[in-house]
Amino acid sequence: MKLKNYQMYINGEWIDSVSGKYFPSYNPATGEAWCYVAKGTAEDVDRAVKAAHDAFLSPEWSNMTYTERGKLVRKLGELISDRVDELAKFETMDNGKLIREMRGQLTYLPEFFYYYAGLADKIHGETLPIDKKDMFVFSSREPLGVVAAITPWNSPLYLTTLKLAPSLVAGNTIVIKPSEYTSASLLELVKLVEEAGFPPGVVNVVTGFGLPVGDTLTSHPLVSRIAFTGGTESARHVVRNSAENFAKVSLELGGKSPNIVFEDADPDNAAMGIIAGIFGASGQSCVAGSRAFLHVDIYDQVMDRLVDRVSKIKIGDPLLDETEMGPVATKAQLERVEQYVTLGHEEGGKLIYGGKKPEQIGNGWYYEPTIFEHTDNKARITQEEIFGPVLSVIPFKDEQEVIELANSTNYGLAAGIWVKDVARAHRVAKAIRAGIVWVNTYRSVSPVAPIGGSKLSGYGRESGYEAIYEYTQTKTVWINTSSEPIPDPFIMR
Repeated sequence: MKLKNYQMYINGEWIDSVSGKYFPSYNPATGEAWCYVAKGTAEDVDRAVKAAHDAFLSPEWSNMTYTERGKLVRKLGELISDRVDELAKFETMDNGKLIREMRGQLTYLPEFFYYYAGLADKIHGETLPIDKKDMFVFSSREPLGVVAAITPWNSPLYLTTLKLAPSLVAGNTIVIKPSEYTSASLLELVKLVEEAGFPPGVVNVVTGFGLPVGDTLTSHPLVSRIAFTGGTESARHVVRNSAENFAKVSLELGGKSPNIVFEDADPDNAAMGIIAGIFGASGQSCVAGSRAFLHVDIYDQVMDRLVDRVSKIKIGDPLLDETEMGPVATKAQLERVEQYVTLGHEEGGKLIYGGKKPEQIGNGWYYEPTIFEHTDNKARITQEEIFGPVLSVIPFKDEQEVIELANSTNYGLAAGIWVKDVARAHRVAKAIRAGIVWVNTYRSVSPVAPIGGSKLSGYGRESGYEAIYEYTQTKTVWINTSSEPIPDPFIMR
């Protein structure tokens, strides 16, 4: 069977790379190549950025009203809604996520496009009560120019949407560099961009590797904005590259998020929340609740429920509806998980469940849901992001202790709190240093709510109205309303 070749999308055309080369994309469920993707070059990036720059300046896009742009973005959301099953299958084959999860995610994904479409003609400045006589001063928010979007392999369509929708309604143009591991699903979505009626050059996709594609894109002199989601080390390269073009940068990076269970919590709810936080998407989520802190008075109750449910998780083909946990997305990620599990043993952690590849599955990059019991919050396995189905469980005795434990990490992205005491919920949510805090729930998202973190989890915000500020800049206009002659500037009064 001949595998499909995916071309790049530049200036409204599907084209080969200048190199003419392609590279394989692997299905995590089988470990085998299922398609080929164009291998981009620095020259391809230059073509894409120049096309985006020309489109940004063209009257066809720049003279379009905000309302008209909003209608295009809404149309794109509607087209996605019509192709949920098709796009879900591509994403599952690309990164191994459960087909059920992808259907749910893609059914909700259009809501982000609808939200930003509705905001399109509500992006405005303000009049300023200036302290100068005969002056009328106002501000407006204007697009930045060419946006470089770098997206990861764990949730390609969702994380691209968080950049694409606000960028377009603000009037920018965009060049997207998807992960080399999961380019196909995005290229399928870009077909809908074309169908929605966006002018050529407004949306472009260059596929390939960090070197040279990502490196060239983030340092290109015509790029005005970089939106990056990925790992900490790659983010450091992005920040250094932005020194070449002074592009505005946002970084949505990883985490080592705490899930805190107080003694008055419902043990059943807490156990389900912990499982959803770390074993959903096989732990491959930037907000994964990979550290569970259980109060000593409820520790055994939650742990018993946790192990009981985890032991029944059905691992298998992510395209089957009955599967509850699929593979990790890449072979390299599987090896990383294995290395950290070995490290967990070496550091004195007690393996409660899992810790190996499932025996009943031969091919594919599968790993069992794994639970370690720890007393040392300083161990590497409790401090470093694994990005896989590995949970560290640590007991605590009081509120102040768990706040200190939860905050003693270099990350600051998300946290979960399981508690009935409303006062404590507010108190602890305020004390936790994280950009997102969930109380008695976990991994809930909405286009209305901002996403982002601090410390090694990055900076800037995606989703919500705040994202509009990330994709626009302020212009201040001064108008002299006096009919009197301008005074001689060299005569002081």
